[in-house]
Amino acid sequence: MPNLTINGQSYFADAPPDTPLLWVIREDLRLTGTKYGCGVGLCGSCTVHIDGKAVRSCSIPVGAVEGSMITTIEGLNPANAHPVQQAWIEQQVPQCGYCQSGQIMQAVALLAKNPNPTEQQIVDGMTGNLCRCATYSRIVGAVKRAAEITNRAAGIEGASHA
Repeated sequence: MPNLTINGQSYFADAPPDTPLLWVIREDLRLTGTKYGCGVGLCGSCTVHIDGKAVRSCSIPVGAVEGSMITTIEGLNPANAHPVQQAWIEQQVPQCGYCQSGQIMQAVALLAKNPNPTEQQIVDGMTGNLCRCATYSRIVGAVKRAAEITNRAAGIEGASHA
């Protein structure tokens, strides 16, 4: 029974070690913000952070993440006030909303690596996260806006490149 740390809390996963992490998160722990999209790691709807890195939870066995710090959309910010979440709301990104938790988790990981990305770096960094409603231009705009919010709070000039 793998011991998991998810959103800062410890859980014992009552699942075989080869069970996809996504199923433990959604079905056992009832953290349903992480979505099932394709089941083969191609769409990004199931993106979570494992030790700060964006990972497709449908493609990683629960036994492989024991001892890791796992963050789901529910653990990103208790008040939904993370700069990326703020920018998503401000830029009115969601249409159907199904892919949004994965998009947000990918964007947070991108901005953690590159706090001031160019538009092309955003496009490249978000590649692989699919949006069936095609809100890609709003997603890029929201990532740029989240960088501005974050950099302004940190006192960094030149918060975004065009």
